[in-house]
Amino acid sequence: MKSRDCKKDFPFFSNESITYLDNAATTQKPQVVLDAVNAYYTHYCSNTHRGSHDLGNQATIAYEKSREVIAQFIGAESRELVFTRGTTEAINLVAQSFVAGNFSTVLLSHLEHHSNILPWQMHGLNIEVIPMDDNLNIDIEGFHELLQENPKSFVSITHISNAFGIINPVKELIALAHEYECVVLIDGAQALAHTTIDVKDINADFYAVSAHKVYGPTGIGALYGKYELLSQMPPYQGGGSMIKDVTFHDATFLDPPLRFEAGTQAIAQVIGFAAAVNYLSSIEDSQSHDKELMDYAKSELKRIDNVILYSEAENVCGNISFTLHGIHHDDIAILLSKQKIMLRSGHHCALPIMRTLGIEGTVRLSFAIYNSKEDIDLTIEALYKAIKMLS
Repeated sequence: MKSRDCKKDFPFFSNESITYLDNAATTQKPQVVLDAVNAYYTHYCSNTHRGSHDLGNQATIAYEKSREVIAQFIGAESRELVFTRGTTEAINLVAQSFVAGNFSTVLLSHLEHHSNILPWQMHGLNIEVIPMDDNLNIDIEGFHELLQENPKSFVSITHISNAFGIINPVKELIALAHEYECVVLIDGAQALAHTTIDVKDINADFYAVSAHKVYGPTGIGALYGKYELLSQMPPYQGGGSMIKDVTFHDATFLDPPLRFEAGTQAIAQVIGFAAAVNYLSSIEDSQSHDKELMDYAKSELKRIDNVILYSEAENVCGNISFTLHGIHHDDIAILLSKQKIMLRSGHHCALPIMRTLGIEGTVRLSFAIYNSKEDIDLTIEALYKAIKMLS
């Protein structure tokens, strides 16, 4: 299926005359995802990994099949994929179970989301920030020097910036970090919907994702970890379904990934997550469509007087950020919302890079497979009206 044909698959758009361009925050859900979630709740709703009755077995099979589907989608093995509530919990899991007590320093880029900053602060790590160039790209030579000064550190870098769409060269960065015996986590929250991910090819040690950024349910995500690393890690939480044996004085735990999935998991959401990646796999041109929208939006925005785009880099996808000289970003977003154009304004949970750029925030357009050039045209038209009202 081509991207231009898929909007009809999303019930949201049949009921709303809305232009939705806030996909970096969350995406709409296709009918096949809603059907998969509904089928679990209406036909075989039961807990997993615990009972021997037929419904429990059916739920367990669907849950573990979903793990297999999602793992394959990112080039991993099923045993290397831990379900979490999302990218944020995945990063926190690594921070607590692997990094805390084993590393003193973490290297981050300027582009990190707060969820890839706060966990390291909360565990008392020294944070070193990798230099960047004028187009917000990582300075590779600066990264090299930082690695020389901080060997055997932990490195945690976003794959695609949620605030500016910059695609970091993660394969190159990981290879360089490994030369200095560093361990690397990649925040793939934005990347899952916009680029092909092969965790083995890029040789990531850890890779974190969220379902709701890729047409799946909220409240579910996953952590990929090399199995030899997951095997070294103690459980993040304690509870049912992650143990081999328990006494009042001791416990032994299951092998990864189940040792990290205490309690009743988000079974319906996991099943919906798998349906979402299967759906995305059926779209033939998602990446070329994304680039076409990005190029078109950038060219149209440049026609507007006093617009400031925040990166002219070529390695950008998924979202574009801008401000207008003399007009507050929130005022723009509010007036566009009144015209049924839904996009994001603010700091996008990336305050450090905003302060580095000397701004409070931006207006952000972020794209999905169901967006079109018509959506951008409507946005530009609404933007001109808002500017006229605010000038």
